[in-house]
Amino acid sequence: MAERHIVALGGGGIADADGPLARYLFDLTGAARPRVCFVPTATGDAAQWVALFYRTLPAQRFEPTDLRLFDRSGADIREQLLSANAVYVAGGNTANMLAIWRLHGVDAILREAWEAGVVLFGGSAGGLCWFEGGITDSFGPGLAPLRDGLGFLSGTFCPHYDGEALRRPTYQRLVAEGFPPGYAADDAAGLHFIGTDLSEAIAEREGSGVYAVALGDGGAAIETPLACRLLSG
Repeated sequence: MAERHIVALGGGGIADADGPLARYLFDLTGAARPRVCFVPTATGDAAQWVALFYRTLPAQRFEPTDLRLFDRSGADIREQLLSANAVYVAGGNTANMLAIWRLHGVDAILREAWEAGVVLFGGSAGGLCWFEGGITDSFGPGLAPLRDGLGFLSGTFCPHYDGEALRRPTYQRLVAEGFPPGYAADDAAGLHFIGTDLSEAIAEREGSGVYAVALGDGGAAIETPLACRLLSG
């Protein structure tokens, strides 16, 4: 089995092909000119996000492609995902994305791609989806638990931990009430898993953090900051 990589970000994504996050992610592929497949399902395949992706990754240095499921091009989904060096999943509505992926068999193909060594990454919905569940605003204006993630990684995930005021207290309350424990990441931070083991926590800016959140002996959730490597420019 090839070495498997997932990078789950608390929020954001690749804003600069020359930035430290992009270099970190694409170095994992080992490819000189990485083939990167953008999956914008969570945005409803919004044209502006697809256009931004192509503007961000210049064709001279990358081989960008995208997988749109709302307006199918006829491309073979399995071939498109398995031929990529990296799959970049956009943020947006996690619950809708998972439902559509399952309808088209993308969930199973992504697992196959992961096991074949394709690097999987994304922020917000693109970070949450790989876990068993997490905290989402997919169901309305409030935050709610999502319990049917892909389950490539065990436990749960809370993105936008510092970016939205209710994320931290909601996640901690739900864990205290019996929701599976897991990780939380600030908007400019994330978790790199090799296989199913956490390799390291990373941050794009100083002060952004990643946390393990679990149920403590007293019945309250315990938040433990993880050592975070600041990606240098």
